[in-house]
Amino acid sequence: MGAKAAIAQSFPIAENVAGICPADLAAEIEAIARQPTLQRGRLGILVETLGTTAADRQVLYARDAERYFIPASNAKLFTTAAALKQLGPEFRIRTSVYGATHANGLTTLRVVGRGDPSLTDETLKILAQQLYRQGIRRVSNLIGDEHYFPGSAVNPNWEWEDVQAGYGAPVNSLILNLNAMGLTLMPQALGQPLQVVWDNPAWADQWRVENRSRTVAPNESAYVEVGRDLSQPILRVSGQLVVGSRAETAAISIPHPGEYFLRQFRQVLDAAQIAVGQTALTATPIADLPPELAATESPPLSDLLGPTNQNSNNLYAEAILKSLGVQASVPPPLDATEAGLTTVQTVLAKIGVDPESYALADGSGLSRHNLATPTALVNTLQAMAGGPDASIYRASLSVAGLNGTLSNRFRSSPVAGQLQGKTGAVRGNAALSGYLTPPNYPPLVFSILVNHINQPGRRLRQTIDQIVHLLAKLQPC
Repeated sequence: MGAKAAIAQSFPIAENVAGICPADLAAEIEAIARQPTLQRGRLGILVETLGTTAADRQVLYARDAERYFIPASNAKLFTTAAALKQLGPEFRIRTSVYGATHANGLTTLRVVGRGDPSLTDETLKILAQQLYRQGIRRVSNLIGDEHYFPGSAVNPNWEWEDVQAGYGAPVNSLILNLNAMGLTLMPQALGQPLQVVWDNPAWADQWRVENRSRTVAPNESAYVEVGRDLSQPILRVSGQLVVGSRAETAAISIPHPGEYFLRQFRQVLDAAQIAVGQTALTATPIADLPPELAATESPPLSDLLGPTNQNSNNLYAEAILKSLGVQASVPPPLDATEAGLTTVQTVLAKIGVDPESYALADGSGLSRHNLATPTALVNTLQAMAGGPDASIYRASLSVAGLNGTLSNRFRSSPVAGQLQGKTGAVRGNAALSGYLTPPNYPPLVFSILVNHINQPGRRLRQTIDQIVHLLAKLQPC
C-alpha cells in the first residue's frame, strides 16, 4: 500500500475533504465524535489561532473546553512551562562530593545529590577521577545525602502497576541511570519461555525471575508484561513473542535507589583505585559541610526539557517539579512535590493560566488524579509561544513524523513536520496538545483529550489523529 493510500485508509474523513472552511470544521469534528467507540467516553477539544494576546486569538472549535479531563502526560506542559519561567533555561542541577582527609590518610566523603535526572555511571567516573587527582586513595566512610528532595520518592497517587515499571521509577535526591533496571526479552524455540537478559549482568545474581512467558507461532499475537514484587527482589515476566521475531526491551524501577547509587559509586571508586570502607545513607543535612572535593552539573534546563517532553520521561518531569519546589521555597519545604505543584500554579497564574482550570497531583501526568481542561493547556501553549523562551519551549516538543513520541505518527502526511506537540496516554485515556501550521491557514494552537474509552491505545490515537488531519486541511473561505 502506498503512503497516500495508507493515509486515506487511516483518516477517511480527512481525506474525503479537499479543504475545510472554518465554518464547516465543527460539523466535520462532530462526525468523528459520533463514532460508536466514543459514545461512552468523553472528548474535549479547543482549537485557536496562535496569537500573542487573547484579542489576537480566534476560537475555531471548542467542545467541553472548560471541563476537566485526565491529561496524562500533557501535564508535563504545565511543569516544563513553569520551570522554564521560574528557573530559566540555563538552570543546572549540581551533584557535589564533600570531604575531609584525616591525619591517618582516611577520608570521609559525603555525596549530596540534588536530583539530577541525567546522572549515569559515566558521571560517577568523572567524580572518581576528580577525587583521585586530589590524592584520595582510601575512604573510611562514604555517605549518601538524600535530604534535598524531602517527602516520598514515590508519588502516593501512582498506580500499583506503574510503580513497578521503569517509567514509574522513584524520584529521590541521588538519581542514577534513571533509577531503572533495563532488560531484554528474547524469543526462543517454539513453546520455550522467553530468555531474560539483564542490561547489567550483576542483577541476574540479585533478582529471582518468575518467568511465565513463552515463544509462540507466527500466527499468534505478541505481548509482554514485566513487573516486580514491591517487597522482595523478584522479577515477574509474562506474555509471548513470536518465534524468530525481534527482541523486546523493558525496564523495572529500582526499589531502593539511594542504596543503589552508593553501591554503584563504591564500585566506580574501587575501579579508580580508591578503596572504600563503610557506606551509609542519610536524609539528614548537616549545617557545616566540609570542602567540596568533586562536583558535576547536569546539562542546562533547556536540554533537560527534551527528554521530558519529546520522550515523555516521567522521572525527568518529577525531578524538574521537585527542583522547582525546592528552589522556590524558603525555608526548605517539607515535601518537594507539594512545593513544586504550588509553584507551578503561582508561576502559570502570572502568565494567564487560571489555577482553577487544572489540578495536578504530580509533574509527569502519570497520576490518574490529575485534571486539566483543554483551555488550560491551550492557554499555557499560547502564553509560552509569546514569551522570551518560546523557541526553547517549542523545541522541547515532539515533531510529527520526526522525533520523540510523535516519530511514528503522521508520517508521509501534510501534518508531518508541521506539528510540534505533546502526547499523553494512560490506560483508557489519550491526549495531544501543541502547535500546528496548516499549509493553507494561519498557525493553530490546540488540545485534544479523549477520556474513559475502553479501547486499545492505538484506537484512541487514531481518533485524535483524524481530528488533527482535519485541522491541517483548514483554508480561508
